[in-house]
This record gives sequence, C-alpha cells and structure tokens, in this order.
Amino acid sequence: MSATPRDRAGTPARAADVSLTLAELREVTTFAASAAARVLPFFEADRPDDPRPREALDAAWAFARGGPRSRPQRVTGPGAHRAAKECVSPPAFHAAMAAGDAAASAFLHPLADRAQVGHILRAPVHAILAVQRSDDAAGTFEPLTVETVARTATPLLVEILRRYPATAPGARPVTRLVHELDVALRGAVGGEAR
Repeated sequence: MSATPRDRAGTPARAADVSLTLAELREVTTFAASAAARVLPFFEADRPDDPRPREALDAAWAFARGGPRSRPQRVTGPGAHRAAKECVSPPAFHAAMAAGDAAASAFLHPLADRAQVGHILRAPVHAILAVQRSDDAAGTFEPLTVETVARTATPLLVEILRRYPATAPGARPVTRLVHELDVALRGAVGGEAR
C-alpha cells in the first residue's frame, strides 16, 4: 500500500482540480505585475530606502518574462507585504501589497478554490486602492477602476480566471473589489472585458 502524498506541513496533498500551464501562470503574473508597476511610485516616494516592494516586482517580472518560478518570488512577496505593514500612507501600503501580490501570483495553485482567485486579482485590486486613496491632484496617475483594470485583461487571463469558482462579496475593501473585478471579468464577452 502506498503512502498518501503530503505537503510541507504534513497535510495530505490535494490533486489538481484546474489545469494550468507555465505559460498560463506567466500570463497571470504579467497581469498582476502590470497593475503593481503602475502604483509602485507611491511606495517609493514614501519610503525611498526600502527596496522590498521593488524586489518583489522585479521577481514577478523575471518569472513573467520566462525565468524560473523559484525562491525570489517566494521570499520577496512576503517581504513586500512586511514593508506594506510599516507604511503610514494608504497609497504606499496598497502599492507595496500590490508588488507582493504580483510576486505571489506566480504560485497560483491548480485547486478549484475561490481563495486562489486572490492570486489572480489581489495585485490589481491593491493598485486600484492605491490610486483611490491618493490625493493625486496633479493627475500624475491614470484613474484606476475595476472597469479600467478589466480592460487590460487578455482573453487568456479571463479564461484562466473562469476555471476557478467565483468569489463571494465581502465587506472589506479588498475583498469587495476582488469580487467586483471577478464579476466584471467573468461577464466579459468572448474573453474581452466589457
């Protein structure tokens, strides 16, 4: 009798429910990194001596552009999240979270679990919140909304998202916007966001 495979924590491993190729994971990370890159200047203006979100974004881009999915994404993502927790400025906080989530998106799991949708959508949602919470009176940043982010999604990204269960509405800003973006993308016609 063979032993049941287990993960690092000793929990019985779960079989993949969703098929994902490496190219599809790179598509998800490209979507996440593109959103995070738009708002990273909020963090860098607030905390210019803290490289952690930039390192996370660089690790995300390295994977998205063909590099291995490896230690840099695993280490820099949580590092960017720790940097976010040290921020006082809401735009800087959300920009750092977006960078960390972009790195983490490389580890989207092939499990039919709505929590996995966060790996696809949390970076763009934090980017939306960074812009919304800024006082960008000079108009330096393009407005970011669920609709503008949805328009940047490729048909392949929408198709990947549709393999996962839909999210539920949430009360917190991040979960509420993840759900709104999820609904907008799933409502896309022919993979094109409305």
